[in-house]
Amino acid sequence: MSVFIEDPARLGEERLSDGRSLGWAEWGPPDGVPVLLCPGAATSRWLGFGAGAVEALGVRLVSVDRPGLGASTPAPGRGFADFAEDMRQFTALRGLGRPPVVGNSQGAPFALACAVEGVVSALAVVSGADEVAAPEFATALPAELRGLVDRSVRDPAGAEEFFAGLGADAMWDLVMAGSPECDLAVYRDPGFEAAYRRALAEGFAHGGAGYGRDTVLAMGRWPFDLGRIAVPVDIWYGEQDTGHSPDNGAFLATRVPGADRRVVPGIGGAVLWTHAGAVLRSLLRKAGADRKAGADR
Repeated sequence: MSVFIEDPARLGEERLSDGRSLGWAEWGPPDGVPVLLCPGAATSRWLGFGAGAVEALGVRLVSVDRPGLGASTPAPGRGFADFAEDMRQFTALRGLGRPPVVGNSQGAPFALACAVEGVVSALAVVSGADEVAAPEFATALPAELRGLVDRSVRDPAGAEEFFAGLGADAMWDLVMAGSPECDLAVYRDPGFEAAYRRALAEGFAHGGAGYGRDTVLAMGRWPFDLGRIAVPVDIWYGEQDTGHSPDNGAFLATRVPGADRRVVPGIGGAVLWTHAGAVLRSLLRKAGADRKAGADR
């Protein structure tokens, strides 16, 4: 058991209209206010957040494996619009209505695509992978990242194959090597580490193609207009987060109408787990669901 994370309360799969399946996990009361989670890079439905908070707030947290990761059927060549349509079908199948969504790390651009397409009622971007291929960041990226971004734009097929060659252990090592001590205190918590490693192992259950596709999509130019987002948006970054956005979401916040940006001191990319209650309370208020969820408790 970890103070940051709990095992899912419920697991399952939903079959979409084209025959593919999406794996899902849930935490919190089954009759709670639904909140959708787009999880981070290469992780499966098993890695949730908000240990204790989802129950206290009456939240039914639902995490979904993106195609090709975990229990979800691969979908070669998929794009952001395809994912938004998958979520439109999934939320109907699971009776979630038009839920608020949390997009963490590499899940953030997928959550943003859902907001653009009107699938969700509110959005929290938490330690979100920013659009690093945007020209505004051309001189702000470290040389190694700049090279990967350029490759993703110039040769997406080759870049996708390269990223697909990584595995669960390599991903864990990358996260550990790039994290400040404040984040390592979370990630090395025995319960959290076990859950994170399990989620990575399951994320690569179909091999690395799902992660490779996600990464090329996230690192390339985003083909959707953030100015079309018409739902409330929170943008959360840890002050010591140097890996997800060159400016901790400052430019991103100017691109999303009415977005509220919060920079949390004393933490980096682990802010989703250290500030889960605050993230959920703000998201529920913006979705107009705080009273039903007991967010004032």
